[in-house]
Amino acid sequence: MNGRNIISLVGGQQNLDQYRRKNWSGTFEQYLDIVRTNPNVARNAFQRIFDMIVSYGTEIYQECRENRVHYNFFDDPDNNGADAVFGLDGTIELLVNAFKSAARGYGIEKRVLLLHGPVGSSKSTIARMLKKGLEKYSDSDEGALYTLGWALNDGNVHWCPMHEEPLHLIPDRFRADVTAELNAERPDESYDVKIKGELCPFCRQEYQERLQKNDGDWTKVIDEVRVKRIVLSEKDRIGIGTFQPKDEKNQDSTELTGDINYRKIAEYGSDSDPRAFNFDGEFNVANRGIIEFVEVLKLDVAFLYDLLGASQEHKVKPKKFAQTDIDEVILGHTNEPEYRRLQNNEFMEALRDRTVKIDVPYVTRLSDEIEIYKKDYNTEKVRGKHIAPHTIEMAAMWAVLTRLEDPKHASLSLMQKLKLYNGKTLPGFTEENIKELREETTSEGMIGISPRYVQDKISNALVAHADATCVNPFMVLNELESGLKHHSLISSEETRTRYRNILGMVKEEYENIVKNEVQRAIAADEDALKRLCGNYIDNVKAYTQRERVKNAFTGQYEEADERLMRSIEEKIDIPDSRKDDFRREIMNYIGALSIDGKKFDYKTNERLNKALELKLFEDQKDTIKLTSLVSNVVDADTQAKIDVVKGRLIRDYGYDEESATDVLNFVASIFARGDTKEG
Repeated sequence: MNGRNIISLVGGQQNLDQYRRKNWSGTFEQYLDIVRTNPNVARNAFQRIFDMIVSYGTEIYQECRENRVHYNFFDDPDNNGADAVFGLDGTIELLVNAFKSAARGYGIEKRVLLLHGPVGSSKSTIARMLKKGLEKYSDSDEGALYTLGWALNDGNVHWCPMHEEPLHLIPDRFRADVTAELNAERPDESYDVKIKGELCPFCRQEYQERLQKNDGDWTKVIDEVRVKRIVLSEKDRIGIGTFQPKDEKNQDSTELTGDINYRKIAEYGSDSDPRAFNFDGEFNVANRGIIEFVEVLKLDVAFLYDLLGASQEHKVKPKKFAQTDIDEVILGHTNEPEYRRLQNNEFMEALRDRTVKIDVPYVTRLSDEIEIYKKDYNTEKVRGKHIAPHTIEMAAMWAVLTRLEDPKHASLSLMQKLKLYNGKTLPGFTEENIKELREETTSEGMIGISPRYVQDKISNALVAHADATCVNPFMVLNELESGLKHHSLISSEETRTRYRNILGMVKEEYENIVKNEVQRAIAADEDALKRLCGNYIDNVKAYTQRERVKNAFTGQYEEADERLMRSIEEKIDIPDSRKDDFRREIMNYIGALSIDGKKFDYKTNERLNKALELKLFEDQKDTIKLTSLVSNVVDADTQAKIDVVKGRLIRDYGYDEESATDVLNFVASIFARGDTKEG
């Protein structure tokens, strides 16, 4: 493709009509017509950000018998999930409810929204998504908003430095009548048009000069006003602000509220002339949108006073000027140590009173933690190296276990608690019990290992073994363990020891998982399983109906083979005292299927399927001689059988040649040392 074709390719996908709509400008009268047609252009910042989130849709699901809302916006669909947030639906729901309350004017709009949680818990990601989402929303027709400017004699326009709402031009005494007129034909789904706030110092100066020039005729002043559409942009410093505290000794409040432009003082003759002032502080810049305070509680006290006024009164105090109205969402985030300092500082009482704290914990559901790592470690991003099955899962399992509190229930282990949280059912535990387990904790999810640490160690494992074509769980688990010695956020040897012990639990769980996979791969002979199942069912039928079974070889009728039946039932821990119940249960199940005209398939009965696989594995493992792998003495016949098993691992479980060989060797070593504990 040559240069002209590339230019044509881009040119053919342009949307010039959309560009013109985004760059519309006109008169104040035309803007009033726009507001009458679409009152949502005059929304405040909280209303706009709430509508932006909801515009992506929601999903309702049940958790512990309670309806939960999942907001699709936080899946980051616009960027293929690059910033997607997993496992924090409860936190997100609290945050969105705060936006909803503020949008309706219930009081939350006068508060600082404070995301609070441990390092690496997605606080910054949530803030970044809101800023990016607001930029994109304002770029759409649905999220359009406008600002005002002042026409000059040379044809240029002095645009408002704070991009304020054009309706501020309506004098106070006329606002009730104007809003009544604008709301007269308002669509039901739109917000009421409300005019709050006064002109900024710059626009007030321009307004007063023109009012004086036109002998107080407001209609002639309005003729000199221009309105244009704006698109919020952090890069262009329009409606999106970010403030990050630096050295406490060098903090200057003008970074928030703007500063004098000394070069223009000579032109305008006074440092109190708004035209000689740069309204470029972060509060000024973020007007109409959102301001993010990074590590907000590290701010100097002088900054906090500005924050109090900005949240409660929606006003800031630029140097040399009166209180100036702002309309923006104030979102801060902080870690646990800074928040504890806030709680212990009596001088911060006013800030505490104006803060809505929203906890952002670590993920405590294994499946969600796995999704976090899959974003970075998948076949698209990791080229030339295979990530063995369960590698990401085991790293995620360890991370989640470090965040869980030891269960108070005597019969419940920490690993079982993790599985319950992840949706697995355990005998004696209902959804209500799981809810109680969560409620009895005090700091679960607010402590433990950060996903960043795990990501660093997975990355190390990927590059540390240059000769390996595959990364397996033990490589990553060893990296996780070796890094604990130098982990800067582990404050005590007791915690370090606990994390090492949890690594031992994870390794044991991995052994159980891969043993089960190898067992199933060995027993994955469909014909053999069907024959074994048919034999078992024939004997169970004869036993329950007090009949005899015909021997396929001798043709003689014999008693049901108790030894065969028990050898299968014992694989799933059916005690001798319950064997009759289990056998009747199987026959009733087959009978119910028959009534519905359906044929029995052992695969549909999970317990029986597992029992048959384990029995077949036990019968076949000696013929395959898996343990011969340990001695490196493998005859051709055995090697052929092992290759069949290896092929099944690759086909059914996601292994490659190297990782399948590794896992077979590993499981062989387990059997060689006589470890027959079932997974």
